[in-house]
Amino acid sequence: MEKFTVYTGTTVPLMNDNIDTDQILPKQFLKLIDKKGFGKYLMYEWRYLDDKYTENPDFIFNTAPYRKATILITGDNFGAGSSREHAAWALADYGFKVIIAGSFGDIHYNNDLNNGILPIVQPLEVRQKLAQLSPTDQVTVDLPQQKIISPVGDFDFEIDGDWKHKLLNGLDDIGITLQYEDLISDYEKHRPRYWQD
Repeated sequence: MEKFTVYTGTTVPLMNDNIDTDQILPKQFLKLIDKKGFGKYLMYEWRYLDDKYTENPDFIFNTAPYRKATILITGDNFGAGSSREHAAWALADYGFKVIIAGSFGDIHYNNDLNNGILPIVQPLEVRQKLAQLSPTDQVTVDLPQQKIISPVGDFDFEIDGDWKHKLLNGLDDIGITLQYEDLISDYEKHRPRYWQD
């Protein structure tokens, strides 16, 4: 997993509450097994017209100023619903690095973190300010200082210490295990012979 320390990007507001994992990534795409390629299906029902191929020109992700946004500003209860990790894969593959919401579905919150996306909880008044930024305004998210730095103000955020450590050091579950690679190798060398056969 890539380290997350200080990140600067632009924002896109999608202030709907209760955006569930089926809206983030509809169920018909769950049969895909590679983490890459899901971004094109993100918010599929909203991003495309009824023919499923033509972009909906009224959906904010499809408007030119917001196409390269990497920080999503959204409503309450983001990622509620089923536990599909594919929803986080789609967000990451699309290019989102930070999601700022009023609250998150618990499982989706952890799925975001496990995929290197920083989910941040902020009150409505902060999110409303951030949603008013222009598409070219830069926002910096400083994880070591736990601070959002923006043209409309600076805002502190909370994060569990263990998750902060993992993100700062780019440690997913495999990365954590690999920290003990020497110990694992040493154990393997000294196991009784009958286990090695």
